[in-house]
Order: sequence, then C-alpha cells, then structure tokens
Amino acid sequence: MAQHSAAVYVTNNTGGHATIYLFHENTDTGTQSGRWEAAPGQTVGPLDVLFKTGLDSFGTYDYWSVLVHVKDGPAPGFYVNSGDDLYSYWYNYDLDHDDDEQTLTFAVTTTEFDIVLAGGSARNAMQQLAPPAPVTHVFVLMLENHSFDCMFAMSGIEGIEAARPTDCNSYQGVEYFVQKGAPLSLPTDPGHEFHDTVEQLCGEGKQKDWKPGGFSLPINNSGFVANYATTEDELTGLPPASAWGDVMCCFATPTQLPVLYQLATEFAVCDRWHSSLPGLTWPNRFFVHGASSSGMDKNPSTDQILDWEVPGQGFQYQNGSVYDALKRAGVPYRFYGDDNGDGLSLYSDDPQNGSVFGAVPQVTSLSGVTIVDVNSLQSFAKDLQTSYPYPYTFIEPHYGEVRSNTYAGGSSQHPMDDVYGGEHLLAAVYEAVRNSPYWETSLLVVTYDEHGGLYDCVAPPKAVPPGDDDPPVNYNQNGFEFDLYGVRVPAVVVSPLVPKGAVDHTLYDHSSVPKTLEDLFQMEPLTKRDAAANNVLHLLSLPEPRTDCPSKLDSPAPVLRAARPGLTAEQLTQVDMTPVPESGNLAGALANLVKAEIELSGGTPAEVAAIRARFEAIKTRGQAHAYAVEVMGKVQAARRARKLARLRGPDTPDSPYVPTA
Repeated sequence: MAQHSAAVYVTNNTGGHATIYLFHENTDTGTQSGRWEAAPGQTVGPLDVLFKTGLDSFGTYDYWSVLVHVKDGPAPGFYVNSGDDLYSYWYNYDLDHDDDEQTLTFAVTTTEFDIVLAGGSARNAMQQLAPPAPVTHVFVLMLENHSFDCMFAMSGIEGIEAARPTDCNSYQGVEYFVQKGAPLSLPTDPGHEFHDTVEQLCGEGKQKDWKPGGFSLPINNSGFVANYATTEDELTGLPPASAWGDVMCCFATPTQLPVLYQLATEFAVCDRWHSSLPGLTWPNRFFVHGASSSGMDKNPSTDQILDWEVPGQGFQYQNGSVYDALKRAGVPYRFYGDDNGDGLSLYSDDPQNGSVFGAVPQVTSLSGVTIVDVNSLQSFAKDLQTSYPYPYTFIEPHYGEVRSNTYAGGSSQHPMDDVYGGEHLLAAVYEAVRNSPYWETSLLVVTYDEHGGLYDCVAPPKAVPPGDDDPPVNYNQNGFEFDLYGVRVPAVVVSPLVPKGAVDHTLYDHSSVPKTLEDLFQMEPLTKRDAAANNVLHLLSLPEPRTDCPSKLDSPAPVLRAARPGLTAEQLTQVDMTPVPESGNLAGALANLVKAEIELSGGTPAEVAAIRARFEAIKTRGQAHAYAVEVMGKVQAARRARKLARLRGPDTPDSPYVPTA
C-alpha cells in the first residue's frame, strides 16, 4: 500500500469575503486541515492531503468537510457541507492513484461544495449553521459557588468595583474584615439557600422577616458571617469559630488564581454580573439554559425532581430551553463535561478523592438533553482541531465528592474543594479554543452559578421577573417573585476581538447567555428576563482580531497538601450508612441518573416502573453510590457504542442535535 499526496485548492464562489476551513480525513493517514481568508472569486490553498492506494488500501476512505464563514455579499452566514447519509458534515469521496502529486481545485458556494478529483467530481449540499455574525463559536463554562469579591477584590485590577479592607461584618461583638488570602478550602459549606442569602444580604436574623411577594427588605450585605457561623453542614456540623471570618476572605488573585487573573487582565472582567436569583445552585443553572427556573426558588427535593425525571421527559420551561430555540433556528450545539471515562475529574489535583456523582452534569436534568449527549473534555482540544460545526458549546466541571458533600476531587471550585482543579480546567478550555482554527471568531464566557455564601459588597439590584407564570410545573416554595438579582459572581469574557484589560460595568445575569445567543443567531427571547437582559457582544469592539493573545496560560504550580484530605475508609463507611438527603446536589445527581437509566432503557411503562421502584429502594448513600457506579457504567458503554457504530469514517464529534440538510 503506497502513501500519496495531493495539493488541494478551494475557490470561493460564495459572492462575499469568506473564511474557508477545509478538512480532509483518511482513515489511515489521519486529518489535514487548512484555513484561509478568501475574497469573492479567489482561489486559496493549498491543503496538502495524504492518502493511500493499492491492494492493501481496501477499507480506507477519504472524507471531506468544509466550513465557510461568509462575512458579506448576498448571503452572509456560517455554512457547512451536509455530509453523506452515514456521517453528518463529512462527505466520502475517495482519492486514487491518479490524484497522486496532482493539484486539485475544489469550489464552494453557499449551496454547494464541489469536490473535483483527477478521475471525477462530486457535489455535496451546503447548509447554513448560523446567520451572519462576527462570532461563529460561543463557549460557556459555568463554575461553582464564588462571589465576585472573593475572587477579584484583592486582584489589584484597576477600575473594578470591589470590597475594601475596611468592609466588615459583625457577629457576637467581633468585627470580621475583608482581607487578602482566602483559604484554599473551607471546613464546612457556607449556606446559600434562599433564606441563607436573605440573611447574608439583609443582616443577622432578617430571614425571619421574609414574607412572600416582592423583595422589600433593606439590603446592607451585613449577615454573611452571622449566617456562616450558624449554617450546619449535615456531615461536619457547624464551622469552628476560627473559620467564621473565612467568608470575608478574598483570594490573592495573581498568585492564588493565576489562570483566572490572566484571563481577566488579558481580556475583559465583568464586575456587575449577578446570579439570577438570591442563592442556590439548581435554579441559577436553570437560568443559563432558559432565562427562568420555572418558579423554582429553592433547590428541589428528590420527590420534586422525580416528578419531571421519572417519566423520562426532564425539566421543562414554559417557553422551552435555549436548546429548543437553537434547534428551531437550525443552530447545532454541543455539551462537554469533566469526566475521565471512569467518573473522575481530568483536572483535579486529587481526582482519587472525587466520586462518580461529580461526573453527572446538571444540564442533563433538562428535557431533550441526555447524559450520553455530554462529551468528555478529554477530546475537546482534538475535536476543535477538526470540523466543528457547533456554534454553541456548554461546558460543566466535575463536582467532586458529592456523596459525602466534601466536594473534594473536583474541578468546580466549590468552596469545600480547593481551587486548583478549576484553574487547570479553565486553562485547558481556554488553550483548546485559543489554539483551534476557530479562535479568531470565538467567544468564551466564564462565570459561576452563584456566590456560595461568600461575601460581596454590592447590593443586588432589582430584576425583571421572567413572566412565565404558567410553567409545566411550578416549584416556587418561598414566594419569591424573581424581582431581585442574586449576589455578584465572577465573570470574564474572552475573545481576540476584546481589548486587553477591559473592565466592564454592564449589568448582567445568567440570562445574558441566552440573550447573547439570541442576538447572535436572530432568535426570539424566551422570557421577559432575557428580553430585558444585556448581551456581551459590545465587548467585541476591535475591528480585527488581536495577535497578542497568549497561547498558553500560567497554570498554578502544584501545592503540596493543597487539596482537602480524602476520607478514610472508616469515614466513607460511616458516610455510606447515612440516609440520602431529601434535597441538594446528591439528590439531584441521583435523580439525573434515574432519568439517564430511563433514557437508556426502552422507556416502556413497565421498564419505567421498575426503574422507579429500584430507585425508591435506595435509602443510604452507600446504596446510592452503588447505583451511580452501575448507571454510569451503562452511560460509558452507550457512549462507546455510539463511537463504535461508526463502522468507518472520521473520528468527529457527536452532537445531540444535527440539523437536516
């Protein structure tokens, strides 16, 4: 079997100025790619492609994919070839010995991709991925439970609105001041449910004054220490008095968080990005996916989650999720999570102390999203080196040891875990995007779901309620009317079109993510909240992409004993004997696994009933862990089967949504 090469050029017949990405994959010689700027009618290249011929080449095939970002002319937009019957976006047309050392010229329009070889030609239809926009790829990474001040008040970044060392909270006659040098992890989990956040914002004991309706209590951000001192962790108890002031401490960002600091100073830091409602993880994460939480103002109980999970349909919004909107608009999307294939984190400095529960993405609770759809970040950088026709990508971290609520061994930066897993995750995501062929038209948004009970000096402003007052199921338990934003969270906006060192004072919340997608891809708002939200596109103010963006970030050096010590075998045994909590992250992850098992089954009433009965027999954390290991084993097998089902052809990303040609 002989190896050959050919030089491939592409003529731009789109009628506009365009960026052309051409990919060739031979099942023996791998992938070759090229990227060029082309004026109307201009021929660009070459792409030197490698292929094999001869008797021994039986079973080897050549696949082609082209992406075209047309910037002007009669039909601007982002386009991809439709592929063949077997593989979306990849078209099989084989080279042979007559093509060896030949110069081949292909052509592309907004409707056709013409492949012209020495022995013949083929045409493949083009389809639009997205309407005209300066950005072709949006990536969003949402981390966990930190306030803006905790991460940035002591960063030294000029121009940000931040806490000062004179800011303090008083508790039991002691003043606890804002100070530099936050601990790498906290001994207990600060409260961040709705009533905890009311006390943190309004003062000690003020949660007792909360009454359903509009948020009318005065806010002075004085109750963070008082709340932490009395927030009882279900396994570790109350925080020791020596730790009460930890919630006022702020990281020395340049040294403790060098990746986050470098992104903030190389691109844009947003100092008015608020969580979408006061406190709590699940409702805030629902806002990034649908500009609403369907009235949910408290982390759901297992019984509530099962109301939407067990039938197999998942959490639903009155007006649908952003993924429903993207599907209607014909815009593909993709999900990634931090999972090494065995349920542990790829980026934690102590992954062995994590648990399989931490690899269950929260987004899989949504209707229309299955856990098999979530791809491992292990392949993220490689995927971005080939044809990647997904204008939107949402990324989740690993949540660590959820079984015991220590959150060790994750990459979410939960306050009870150290920050290094998240720092390494941030660096890996940025570097994969930065070094991809799509960098010049990419946008990366990094934010955090909620403040995690950690101090912030800014009072949340009034917010526009979503207005979806007739959701499929209303989970409102506290009578909150969603007329107030939550506490500020860190956010950075990354793109070569963002000026270096920008400080943005624009008001955002998590609804700004769907708002950005809606304004980019010409979609209607989902709720009144995102209709009123600000997008981040004004930050892309440079006329040309910067050429000085770092290709590699200053990741933190390993710190001995930085990580929370793992639980001993005796401690794990004790944990496994404790009951499964009625609500919280463990209950949510467990319910998501029930949904996953239903989706992997035939979905018949008998199968669903059996799965529910099996779940209801789970009483302890040990039983829950055994169930998680079994179901995640089925998930990994399903993911492998999806790849093996591709009997031949390129190793390209799978998508939960592939538009029809």
